[in-house]
Amino acid sequence: MDEHPTTSWQAMQDGNVFYRRQHLYNISGKLPDLSDFIIAGCRYGGPIAIMRDTSKIVTLNRAAPALSKSQVQVYSPAGEALLLFSWDQGKIVRFGWALDERLILLNEEGVYRIYDLQGEYQQHSLGAEAAEVGIIDARIHDNGLVALTSALTLLEVKNWEGGRPLTLANPSLSEPPHAWAIIPPDLNISRHVEVLLSVESTIFTVDNLESIDQRLSRGPFTHISPSPNGKSLALLTFTGTLWVVSTDFQRSMAEFETNNVVGAEGFVKQIEWCGNDAILLTWDGLAVLVGPFGDTLQYFYTGSLFAVTETDGVRVMGPEVCDLLQKVPASTLSIFRPGSTSPSAILYDAWESFNNRSPKADESIRSIKPELAKAVDECIEAAGQEWEPYWQRRLLNAAKFGRGYLDFHNPVDFVNMGQTLKVLNAVRFYEIGIPLTYSQYNYTSPSHLITRLTSRNLHLLALRVSSFLNLRPDVVLKHWACAKIARTRPSATGTGKDVELTGDDEVCKMIVEKFEQLGGTDVSYADIAKRAWEIGRISLATKLLDHETKASDQVPLLLTMKEDRLALNKAVDSGDTDMVYYVLLHLHKRLPLGSFFRLIEDGGDNLAPARRLLEVYAREQDREMLRDFYYSDDRRVESAVLSLDEASRATDQTAKLTSVKTAQKFFSEDKDRNFEAKMMDENARLLTLQQQLEKETDGKISFFGLSVNDTIRQCLVNSLSKRADKVKTEFRVPDKRFWYLKLHSLTEVRDFEGLDAFSKSKRSPIGYEPFVRHLVEKGHAKEAIPYVSRCDSPKKADLYVECGEWRLAGKECKDRGDKAKLEEIRKKCPNSMILRELDQIASTMK
Repeated sequence: MDEHPTTSWQAMQDGNVFYRRQHLYNISGKLPDLSDFIIAGCRYGGPIAIMRDTSKIVTLNRAAPALSKSQVQVYSPAGEALLLFSWDQGKIVRFGWALDERLILLNEEGVYRIYDLQGEYQQHSLGAEAAEVGIIDARIHDNGLVALTSALTLLEVKNWEGGRPLTLANPSLSEPPHAWAIIPPDLNISRHVEVLLSVESTIFTVDNLESIDQRLSRGPFTHISPSPNGKSLALLTFTGTLWVVSTDFQRSMAEFETNNVVGAEGFVKQIEWCGNDAILLTWDGLAVLVGPFGDTLQYFYTGSLFAVTETDGVRVMGPEVCDLLQKVPASTLSIFRPGSTSPSAILYDAWESFNNRSPKADESIRSIKPELAKAVDECIEAAGQEWEPYWQRRLLNAAKFGRGYLDFHNPVDFVNMGQTLKVLNAVRFYEIGIPLTYSQYNYTSPSHLITRLTSRNLHLLALRVSSFLNLRPDVVLKHWACAKIARTRPSATGTGKDVELTGDDEVCKMIVEKFEQLGGTDVSYADIAKRAWEIGRISLATKLLDHETKASDQVPLLLTMKEDRLALNKAVDSGDTDMVYYVLLHLHKRLPLGSFFRLIEDGGDNLAPARRLLEVYAREQDREMLRDFYYSDDRRVESAVLSLDEASRATDQTAKLTSVKTAQKFFSEDKDRNFEAKMMDENARLLTLQQQLEKETDGKISFFGLSVNDTIRQCLVNSLSKRADKVKTEFRVPDKRFWYLKLHSLTEVRDFEGLDAFSKSKRSPIGYEPFVRHLVEKGHAKEAIPYVSRCDSPKKADLYVECGEWRLAGKECKDRGDKAKLEEIRKKCPNSMILRELDQIASTMK
């Protein structure tokens, strides 16, 4: 039978508070002598990392293997070796653990690496300035670190993504602090990291905004240790006094003289918190737990110790054992405390009586009937706090027994506790070595535990736990696939150019089948393909990407792998124009221009949408690219049209002329575009002539960019008739059009004498009717009259009427003997006076 839970209890505060020493693992002979090493422990039942302390002399040929100074080894709390790697990046100034069990190592040049438990790492730097100044120390917490530079300034790194470090307020130190610690952002009201520096007799608190002197006089301090909740500090003075104070230094909580501890030799090695209400002091072979009122409990070990603060206790690793010291939880105390009369204790006794077939069971249950539900809940809670399955089962059975007397009791807590304990017992097994308590499990979440299992490559257990807790298997399957890829190697068949890698097909098939079998359909194949690519398995990466359904995941990785054509094809197939643009712009930036265009041109009909999108983009955003694209694709007509478009937009004369000549050149290179080429040639000649005209007029008259007609008109209205004639001749302007232009231009400037002279210069190719009509239209009817007589006889009468000359119209009808036209005019006449005159003319006609 397992020992009773109270066997390991020890009382404090006159028997009101109990602490227990839970023996977790027997690790005899598994660890080297910890006194020779610098150690970093990971919370929540995590591993420890050890590195040779180069300041100590190590005896060779001892039983335990000594590690070289450039090696770091990681052990589980059960003493199992998890990882060993060498360090070659300068002197390590500090190493520690992140929340997700990744090991962070920082060197004196500000370079830090983040290792997982497989030995793979990411490397980042605190920056060039930190490298130049140098780093002398650091403090690492779950989600970041604070580094102390040689210039005694503080740099903060948030998260582990390699972001640029932030400089905290300058504490203006003249020498390094005697001791220092940090309170992480999640434990501060400000949500910013707070640094505590022991300087002379006081402590400075530094954050991102200010450095504050707390004006203490009890320092300097050799140790500063914040509690897990960040509300209290344990400070050790040089004289050996342990002082517990609130983090705002307003409330002194306890004092204890460490020099008075019997059996303690030398200086205190570690000050670690046991939960938030007791403090553990360690020496070689001795651990002393100091309670809130100065009460102490002593625990003896053989050899050097290392303690790790937990949220609900403190984990102690010695040469032979790994223990968990913690305050006995309230539910456990309520049930098992000697003489307890609590409802839960009575329920437990009733269950034992029932098992022993004693009638006392029913009587006990009836006595606590009003508080039975509370007693059941407390038994369930106490089961979670027990380490041994024997006592877990007994407490759950007691809860089950009590539930039978309740009309209604929600079974969810009971079922969940059973599931949780099954999971916790599995991961606590020494081969797994994660001594997670129920409280820590609830705080860190089940998914966090799954991640910790996968990081150890315990995929089968992680998958079973996921299934048992109804969690999605995606995370486990993804990690398993990446690990499988890393462990396998492609097998080659054939020789020389005919060599084929068959292993890639097998691995890809295995991964896909496993995902389909275990429901990992939502796992991103792109993430796994990226891992394959990172370790040089390009063929496998490509095969895996074929199974990725989201183009948004496929395409970026294909681009990273430089599978440019495939990336562009996938983007086009997705029908997402934004994705196509993303690929095109990425390729345009990375590839030489010729290669970029050739990639698109060689794609045939498949990449036609990409070509069109590129044209649309380039026309709006990058005309130079469009010009190069047309040129490389030998698209002469499009190049010419583009040049014409640019000519229409150009404001500079030289640029406009150059664009027109370029268009002419492109058109001339296409045998089907002779007409366009000729037009461009004439346009260029016209622009050149216009430049010459502007030069002759000292730029006072604007010609550039006008049409031939407008150029002639501009010459005529500015009395440059010879120049107008030259343009006419140069561009073979037909006589009819030229006469119309001159008629309109001379009318516009009211040069009626010039117009008359021009009309008599030679026979008009347009006749004289247009003269009459245009002059009348422009309000010059009087000047139009002389031209009527030179028009055709049948139209003269009507033209006279348009000029307002009714008498001359009547006279014309009489001369021609046209009584019908005269009658028509009579009907239109505007007044009686003109009507009488027309009647008089009509009376003289036979």
